[in-house]
Amino acid sequence: MSLALYRKYRPGTFAEVKGQEHVTDPLRQALRSGRIHHAYLFSGPRGCGKTSSARILARSLNCEKGPTPDPCGECESCVALAPTGPGHLDVIEIDAASHGGVDDARDLRERAFFAPVSARYKIYIIDEAHMVTREGFNALLKLVEEPPPHLKFVFATTEPEKVIGTIKSRTHHYPFRLMPPATLRRLMEEILDSESVPYEPAALPLVVRAGAGSARDTLSILDQLLAGADESGITYQRAVSLLGYTDGDLLDEVVDAFAKRDGAAVFQAVHRVIEGGHDPRRFATDLLERFRDLVILSNVPEAAGSGLLDRPADELERLQAQAASMGPAELTRAAEVFNAGLTEMRGATSPRLLLELMCARVLLPGADQGEAALLTRLERLERGVAAGTYAAAPQAPAVPQPAPPPAPVAAAPAPQVQASPAAPAAQAAPAAERSADDWPTPVRPGSGAAPPPPQAQQAQAPAAGGGPVQQAWPQVLEAIKNRQRVAWMILNAQGRLLGVEGNVVTVGFEKPGDVQGFLKGKRDDVVAAALGDVLGGTWRVEVVVGGSGPGPAGPVTRGPSGPQTPTPPPTPTAPPAAPATPAASAPTAMPPTGATPAPAPAAPQAAPAPERKAPAPAVSSGGTTDETWPDAPSDDDDAPSPAPRSAPSPGLAAARSAARAAAQTGPRQAWPETVPGRKGGASRPDDDVDPLSDDADVGELSGMALIQRELGGRIIEEIDHS
Repeated sequence: MSLALYRKYRPGTFAEVKGQEHVTDPLRQALRSGRIHHAYLFSGPRGCGKTSSARILARSLNCEKGPTPDPCGECESCVALAPTGPGHLDVIEIDAASHGGVDDARDLRERAFFAPVSARYKIYIIDEAHMVTREGFNALLKLVEEPPPHLKFVFATTEPEKVIGTIKSRTHHYPFRLMPPATLRRLMEEILDSESVPYEPAALPLVVRAGAGSARDTLSILDQLLAGADESGITYQRAVSLLGYTDGDLLDEVVDAFAKRDGAAVFQAVHRVIEGGHDPRRFATDLLERFRDLVILSNVPEAAGSGLLDRPADELERLQAQAASMGPAELTRAAEVFNAGLTEMRGATSPRLLLELMCARVLLPGADQGEAALLTRLERLERGVAAGTYAAAPQAPAVPQPAPPPAPVAAAPAPQVQASPAAPAAQAAPAAERSADDWPTPVRPGSGAAPPPPQAQQAQAPAAGGGPVQQAWPQVLEAIKNRQRVAWMILNAQGRLLGVEGNVVTVGFEKPGDVQGFLKGKRDDVVAAALGDVLGGTWRVEVVVGGSGPGPAGPVTRGPSGPQTPTPPPTPTAPPAAPATPAASAPTAMPPTGATPAPAPAAPQAAPAPERKAPAPAVSSGGTTDETWPDAPSDDDDAPSPAPRSAPSPGLAAARSAARAAAQTGPRQAWPETVPGRKGGASRPDDDVDPLSDDADVGELSGMALIQRELGGRIIEEIDHS
């Protein structure tokens, strides 16, 4: 039966201890100078040489030529305490996990006062010292504080914080560390050469990684691989399958798919991992380790030569290509996503779902709103432009240009009604007739939404009076980019220049969250400094919620009233105007659609009906629907219908009587000529409430004209009952 490798190659002297020079060198010097303490505390991770160093210390103290840092290996004590030796009566090893009670401590205290049998010192090596109870430590306290001259203590533990302070303060504490990967690899190469076992160099990093810095764990794994090796020795494929790691080719495939944003390849690789019976957590851990290597390579191209990466030459070439294909920001974000996902995987009921969600987050940086996602998207654009993927920078969506306003329609005795809404320009109001105030021009309810005003269409156009800041804004953006790329990205994607007052520049964002994020990073100071670099002087930047879309366009300002004579406005595309509809209360007031009403003699009444102007169109350029301000009562029924009418109904007779009674009570209050709340009392032609009878005065009407006006009826015949 063969001996385990970690026992067979256990160090016998301090010179053979690997990777713990910070402990062995002071101990050797203490042995050399004779400054030997009565109690030592060795702490550190498992398998790093604590117990072996305690045995070496006991061997050095009891050597016939000692105390010496280099035991002779020939005397009785050295032979008995050799790595494969039977042990010595005067060196007692106690496992505190099973002998940590107060009774065990009392028994040790009683036997400790006896002199050693044949050696110079009686040495107690207490392993797993953190398992000793508080009562047991208290029972040993007096003995450890003032031991007999022949007594030495060595405590070994992986958790030194559990050793009570009164014991720790009476010892010399030496902390052991995990072994570096390069040291472990050299140790394995020496052992394999001494065992005459062939091996593939690519398999050793897997063993080192599985050992996690512990020499004993690494040698145990190597021993397992040696036990299953055939005449070909230790191979990479056998190590991968035995240790459960993800194959490097599969990792290369996944990283390349991330770089190409090939979601199908990524999720197919995840499917292969699950179908192969591999643990999703192990795959995520291996992928995170790969992203770590790529982040190192992207920031330190000479990482292999400086010892940051221990990879073969052919694998380093692949890693360098992968690092160049993704970029530092994207690699860092991918590593952060997988690191957070591994934390979420602990205790998850569906690890595969979490793994697929992590892959989706890496593929879609636009789903996040942080700076890391913005930098990732910017890097992708820069790599695409550098590689020629994008022929030109993406342009902003073109705003539909409005058609030029049609010429005003000449006044006519009767309006020309269109047969279909195919030609809406005949019913559109002249674009030059605009209100001088801020009140929107009212539009008849139900006549359709009015087209947006030309000022809203020109929101992206540079503002008049922007001055040198507006003209130099592209240079200012370039200066911001040179100062802080993140501020330039946020401002270029979400912000806009709104206005300039003196040395105060106003920048707007659409959402309050964008304003808070911009101000939180003090990026307004960056913009002010960039303005000073380009234009000189001292500037102040105010960030507000406003603007209507991203891009460094000019401020949104209200256009001047009246026709735009200096520069022609963009041509608005006039929407189809709603066809003229008769009033709801006049069943036969308007002629049929597509026909022009024939002139007819005025109805018999006391006074002739006032002359009407041509009816204004139902849609006004730049107006908005005003449901809260009704039109004045229509007088479209002043003239009799060209078709003969039947005798009046009883309801019409009752209406006539009501009209007569209303006429006797006096004239009613006139319809207001302006919209309540307008600035100024002057009424403009396009501000009239009722464009169909804008020159009629309600106060002058009475009798039949009043009932026509107020009730919308048509007087066929008047019967005098006096």
